[in-house]
Amino acid sequence: MITLRPSRKRSDSLTTVMLTSILFAAGVLASSVTAQDTYPTTPTLSPEGERWRLGYLEGGQYVDYETITTATIRGLMDLGWIEPTDLPTEQGAEAGDFWRWFAENLESDYIEIVPDAYYTAGDFDSDQRPDTREAILDRLTESGDIDLVIAMGTWAGQDLRVDGLDVPVVVGSTSDPVGAGIVDSHSDSGMDHLHARVETDRYQIQLRLFHDIIDFERLGIVYSDTREGRTFGGVDAVEEIAAERGFEVVSCDAPYTGLPLSDVEAAVISCYDEVAAQVDAIYVTVHRGVNRDSLPRIMQGINRNLVPTFSMLGSSEVQRGVLMSIAQADFSHVGMFHAQTIARIFNGASPRALPQEWSAPPKIALNLAAAERIGYDPPVDLLLASDEIYETIDTPD
Repeated sequence: MITLRPSRKRSDSLTTVMLTSILFAAGVLASSVTAQDTYPTTPTLSPEGERWRLGYLEGGQYVDYETITTATIRGLMDLGWIEPTDLPTEQGAEAGDFWRWFAENLESDYIEIVPDAYYTAGDFDSDQRPDTREAILDRLTESGDIDLVIAMGTWAGQDLRVDGLDVPVVVGSTSDPVGAGIVDSHSDSGMDHLHARVETDRYQIQLRLFHDIIDFERLGIVYSDTREGRTFGGVDAVEEIAAERGFEVVSCDAPYTGLPLSDVEAAVISCYDEVAAQVDAIYVTVHRGVNRDSLPRIMQGINRNLVPTFSMLGSSEVQRGVLMSIAQADFSHVGMFHAQTIARIFNGASPRALPQEWSAPPKIALNLAAAERIGYDPPVDLLLASDEIYETIDTPD
């Protein structure tokens, strides 16, 4: 059960963190006014009088990719580009099921979801990645039948950062597109065809908030000790705030790619069991091995050690047993940001000219059942500051 709370008076420490974030978000919005005024979001056909054709690239199957893409489609519906209809709420059983559903069921006078324009590097298979990259780039440069690509995740963004590509690419669901080398900076992608959503200091804000609430001395994290793994896990942000606040970081290396999903999940579960015995708080990072099926097993070991947790991903994991996170019950605001970006590109904007920085004012999600399992009694100021309060823990069917 979830309780949605309106904003109320917060404690001084929580207010300071959240007010700073809200003021930053306001600054981002203000900087975007000129671009919003210049390039409309109203539906239009291509210069040839035809529908715009969308393609898709992902590094592998990750639930957020499908969720954010669906939210983007919903945003395009709200803007009038696609006819309104109910969208699937469950993740597809097979890779690309959601894209094929869009192609078969969505109706639009302006946009075509190209059925065979779904590309994936297996399930984060580093061996398949080069061939997948070559296949989509060949199509984009030679066939001319794709007008824009939605690129989900770090691998997809990196693989479509290519000199001379003239097909617009909109990148979403990346932990750190600047650190991953997808874009040059928060304000400039560095390439005319490229745009990526950038959330400045997102993970620093989360970590400061978690430390304000729990005041831990040893923080546990699990990530793959590779360039991509450090990016997915927000490791640079963790190290930055650890130095700023003076707490110790205890980490465990769990592989992200190159293994079957079951082996990745087993490695992650083992890692969380290991760090849980050594720390007084855990930051549950984004990892292929942390998913709806594995999270209950991850939380068993953590809860045995009575360790409070904060989800890097968001409130979907709070629903499933993590103690707290930033509230984001759906991705409608993110989806609308991507939808408006796509709409402005189709209205003549260069992807590089559009604002990349986006930030939603943080709101706290808290799970009372998870708190009870570890013997944590949330203080009154935390309860008042929480915008989403869950009273049960969702489990896989």
